[in-house]
Amino acid sequence: MGRTRNRNQNVAPSRKLDVAKKPEKGFELPETDRRQAAALVFRISEERGLEILLLSSRRTGRAVLPKGWLNAGEEDYKAAAREAYEEAGIVGRIAHKPVGSYEYWKELTTGSMLLRVDVYPLEVEHQRKKWPEQGRRELRWCRPTDAARMVAEPALAALIRWFTPPD
Repeated sequence: MGRTRNRNQNVAPSRKLDVAKKPEKGFELPETDRRQAAALVFRISEERGLEILLLSSRRTGRAVLPKGWLNAGEEDYKAAAREAYEEAGIVGRIAHKPVGSYEYWKELTTGSMLLRVDVYPLEVEHQRKKWPEQGRRELRWCRPTDAARMVAEPALAALIRWFTPPD
């Protein structure tokens, strides 16, 4: 019988591993900070029925809902209402419970991160004449089936397609 060989016999001696660099700020967030809140802004008119407001994203121009990060201590639904105002000048009645959620990849300067977005319906009461991000985005009212076709995230598309306004 031949000699048995030690598995580690021809392995080079281990070198000291480089210490991994800490990711840049904002790249590695705790699980609770990997969430955003969005407003599903809607209106109902006699002529067109239910319509959903979509915005263009600032960087890529894709169709999105008003959404963003939560401020420290801010309730999710309030963050969604704030985003609707900042991004589209919308003021209205917002539900305190989400109608659903979806995930998307957020591109950051340090890479990308998977985020969960809770979606809160917001019925428009009026639009302000001026708002913080005015002129930076295109706004478009769409029927739910058209809006669902325009967004990139399948779960968001399904949420829009099957949305029923709360009573």
